[in-house]
Parts: sequence; structure tokens; C-alpha cells
Amino acid sequence: MQPVFFGLTGLTLSADEVALFKAADPAGYILFKRNIDTPDQVRALTASLRDLAGRDVPILIDQEGGRVARLRPPHWPEFPPGEVFGRLYDKAPITAIEACRLNALALAALLRDLGINVDCLPLLDVRDPGGHDIIGDRSFGTEPLVVAALGKAVLDGFQAGGICGVVKHIPGHGRARADSHLELPVVTTSREELERDFIPFRRLANAPMAMTAHITYTALDAERCATLSPAVIDFIRQDIGFGGLLMSDDLGMHALGNPQSGGYPLGSNALADFGARALASIDAGCDIALHCSGDFAEMRSIVEAAPVMGAAAAARLAAAMAWMGSGDDTPVAEWAAARDALLALA
Repeated sequence: MQPVFFGLTGLTLSADEVALFKAADPAGYILFKRNIDTPDQVRALTASLRDLAGRDVPILIDQEGGRVARLRPPHWPEFPPGEVFGRLYDKAPITAIEACRLNALALAALLRDLGINVDCLPLLDVRDPGGHDIIGDRSFGTEPLVVAALGKAVLDGFQAGGICGVVKHIPGHGRARADSHLELPVVTTSREELERDFIPFRRLANAPMAMTAHITYTALDAERCATLSPAVIDFIRQDIGFGGLLMSDDLGMHALGNPQSGGYPLGSNALADFGARALASIDAGCDIALHCSGDFAEMRSIVEAAPVMGAAAAARLAAAMAWMGSGDDTPVAEWAAARDALLALA
């Protein structure tokens, strides 16, 4: 097995993808809007990925609610963004936590029905007034303990609902003044001030999976962004105390195409080499390199460069997949109605 999660090109597996994935045996896959048409089509696609892997392979999706949602009407309902639960928390904390848990149960029921078993949620980034809007209303709010409480509610709902959650973007994306999809954010905040951003991740350090931030935190490592920094990965493991499966954010984001992101041989053309990007993230301490675009040439480069998955990473993956419960047959609409009843109280 190789320590990578791959995206796919379309609605079904191509012959080239089947051949590459058979040879590489990637640790898992991630779905995007381009891979989604109807419920039956998604079920067939996820079944084909499991058949190809010969195991209950992780199949990820970014289904947060609000503007980050791959599954949308008319086939699937809309879900609220994190900010909605944060606003309710200001008025009625216990109600907000329960509404957030019910929302996660609704998400879990929807995804499990489609054969998707990992949602890249909860987002634990503490919103900062000067931060780029790439986080914005996706965040639960500006108070770290509120973010932690609502993040825990999401994980509780996911676990009960039979899917795995991913906390992101560790060690915190809220202060970034740029969108890491487009450029490398550099956060110059002091170590003491950054402690506020770390609180939710410390509180939920027992989460099954986490995703790194493509951000340079000069107080932790002025030379390399978090995803490519052994110092920051060690900080995540030892100081924050996260012991679960750690994956990179998408290798295709332009933050990793910036020489200031670090991790590449000086004078090389490795910035354009996705194999080098994957290897740099794994060498830094990530368990999994995430590649989302489905670009076949980039995936082939990663397969050629990536090592066999190590025993420690494989054990963390197995533990993450064992973390989730079996779920139940409660319909999505029933969980959503219970959530909406609580949201209406505010």
C-alpha cells in the first residue's frame, strides 16, 4: 500500500486509473463534484473502488455544508456552514452542541448510504478578524473553546453515525491572510499568540484523522510550511499531542508551488514535480499525501516517488477506520428535522 489518497477524473474509473491504482494500491480516495451525478452512480463508483482495493478502503469527501459541499440539490439536501452553530452557541450553548451533533448524524447517514466513509470535517480553525475569507463562515467562530466544543459534537455525531471525521487545518488556518489554494500564506504571529489557535486541536487531539495547513508559521519554522516541516509535524505530534492519522492538504494547491514553502532541493525543478511534493510531505512526517485533481500524469509521478506505507502509518490508518461506529438506519431527513427544530429555537 502506498501512503496516498487520490482523486479521480470522472464519474467512473478509467482503464488507466484502474491499472495505476492496481499497481500502486493507494491508501484511499477522495471524491469531488466532477465525480458525482446521481445517488446510484456514486454508489456504483464507491463500490468499484472497494472492489479494486479488496478492502474497506477510505473514501473521503469535503461535505462541510454551506459553500463547501460536493453533494448538492436536487439529489441531496443543503447543510448549514459552521458559523450557524457558532451563532446559536452564543445564545444557547447546549442547544447548539446538540444541533451540531444532529447535523453530523444527518451528514453521516447521507454519506454512508453512498458508500463514503470519511468526511473532511470538523474544521477547527479559529476565525480571525483579519483572516482571509477562505475560512470565513466555515469556522465555528472566534472563540477557541466554542470551536472545540462544536468540533467535538461533530466527531461524536460522525462516530455514532458510522463515518470517520478529519480535523483541519492543523495547527490552524484562521490567521492566514491569503488563500493557500492560490499562494503560500505566511503567519508571523508570535508563538504565545498562536496558542489561541492551537486550543481546539489540543482539546480534540484524540481525533482519528487530521489534515495539515499549507501555511508557514515563522514562530514554528520560518523556512518551511507546516505540511513540509519536520519541526511543525513534530510540534503537532508532541506538543499538540495528536496521535491519529495525519494527512497533507492537497498537493496541488499553489502554496506548495512557492519556493518559500521549503522542502525542495535548491536549484531543482522539484516545485513542478508532484512526486517530490508527496515525498517531501511524507519525509516531514505526514502519514498520507493527499492529491485531489485526478490528473493522471501527476498521480503517476506520485506513484513513482512514494514509498511503501510504513507500519506506524498503516496502524494509524487502521485505528482511524476502526474508530467509527456502525451507524443505524435513521433517515437523513429525520436527523435534519431534529437539527432544524433546535436551530429554530434561536
